[in-house]
Amino acid sequence: MGVAASLAAIAAAGVLVWALFRLRAVVDVACGYKSKVLCTAIFGSGRTLDPQHADEIAADSYWLLRPFTASIDRATASVTTSLAGLRPRTAVHRAGLGATLAYSGVSRADPERVGLHGHAVRSGARLRPDVQRLVDRAFEEPNPSRLRRTHAVVVLHDGEIVGERYARGVGPDTPLPGWSMAKSVLNTLVGVLVDEGRLSIGARELLPRWRAPDPRAAISVEDLLRMRSGLRFSEAYSNPWSDVLQMLFNVPDAAAYASTRPLDAAPGLSWSYSSGTTNILSAIVRHTVGEERYASWPRHALFDRIGMSSAVVEPDAAGTFVFSSFMLATARDWARYGQLWADAGRCGDLAIVSREWVRFSTSPTIESPDGRFGAHWWLKLNPEIGGSAPAAAAIAPDAFFAIGHEGQTLTVIPSRRLVLVRLGAAIYIDSWNQAEFVAAIQDVV
Repeated sequence: MGVAASLAAIAAAGVLVWALFRLRAVVDVACGYKSKVLCTAIFGSGRTLDPQHADEIAADSYWLLRPFTASIDRATASVTTSLAGLRPRTAVHRAGLGATLAYSGVSRADPERVGLHGHAVRSGARLRPDVQRLVDRAFEEPNPSRLRRTHAVVVLHDGEIVGERYARGVGPDTPLPGWSMAKSVLNTLVGVLVDEGRLSIGARELLPRWRAPDPRAAISVEDLLRMRSGLRFSEAYSNPWSDVLQMLFNVPDAAAYASTRPLDAAPGLSWSYSSGTTNILSAIVRHTVGEERYASWPRHALFDRIGMSSAVVEPDAAGTFVFSSFMLATARDWARYGQLWADAGRCGDLAIVSREWVRFSTSPTIESPDGRFGAHWWLKLNPEIGGSAPAAAAIAPDAFFAIGHEGQTLTVIPSRRLVLVRLGAAIYIDSWNQAEFVAAIQDVV
């Protein structure tokens, strides 16, 4: 074999190795996604789903997941997915912690059992027919090719339920994932620490690896809250090699992965939505609270104080809560959380966070497009869920939103005393028009 032929063979082998490595990442993410989503839905939400044909892992653009076979082990509360037996990934459900993808040799924290109380939502009120008609409309399917798949809607006015409905197989006691709605919950927990003086929004050198002269030492807590850290992070769910999918479904420590990203811009100067940013914040909260208290601290600090008895935040394999994406609660409990913010951080006589924190969190991040983002809260709706539609202009200017994957939405309008929750599986996100829904409810209340 000549030199040229040898070089060609080496190059071809290199290309093959590269292609196999890239393909392995796709298989690992697909198996991880399918196992995690099914484990959460079956053991966390208590839903009865077909592990091969459920909408959440087979419909619409998820047809790519159909060749991956999932098996359910009810004895161990686990789901394992593989591609013809290759590259199996297992998610395990644990009471009080939810579902976590398993990695060998990685330890996890266990939660402390605590009592729950609270009174943020009064559910005994009669439903209002004018509101209920609009709620019912949210369950209609006007476009058969782009299904909305609404699972739950709750509307609060003055803290009382005035509209509510659930899809078949879902009810008031069914915990449902909020996906990125959890980011706004982390905001409250950070606010608790800031109000207590245990954390400062101006603090820098936030992680051991972020020490001068590393330029990431300049990143502040406020930069993380406002998504302007400057860290490179691709938030592309259609790309199996993107940072967000690798972080959530292919590494044991989400915060560690995100914190190793290099800077694309100087901290504080540019805005870029990043789930990695949230998980870095979650790790900072873990360090601030301390290992002994961390596993139960969200319950002590927030959930048990406002009555979110169904709330579960799922940790990664390293034991850090994945507040970017993995939290479940019933629709009523998501509404309880919204009511806390409608009441400027108070639940009855309890001040969970200060009014100053609420004002800070709902003030625009000027680096974000049109100032549509605050501090882990959205202040305006994005175009794909109706933000550019005429209805969006009719929404009260003090409205703010928690928004998650597949059309999960929590809307808070303090001036109208309104809280709206919509949960579902709008896989094609533009199938759900949140602006029209909010504007219509606002008009009749």
